[in-house]
Amino acid sequence: MFGKIRKVAARLRRVCRQDTGMVTSEYAMGIVAAVGFAVLLYQVVTSGQVQAELQAIVKKALSARM
Repeated sequence: MFGKIRKVAARLRRVCRQDTGMVTSEYAMGIVAAVGFAVLLYQVVTSGQVQAELQAIVKKALSARM
């Protein structure tokens, strides 16, 4: 009976020791990708056409009757 428990405990230790998280380089690549996406999104939102559309939406929302 104890032999079976030891085998299960050893297997559980092996499973728990597996590397399931990201390493530092993966975090760095994720941050670089997120910053790149943020820059792209910022450029799209601050473009003239999108900015005019957003202003029109805000003006329409503020002038709506309740």
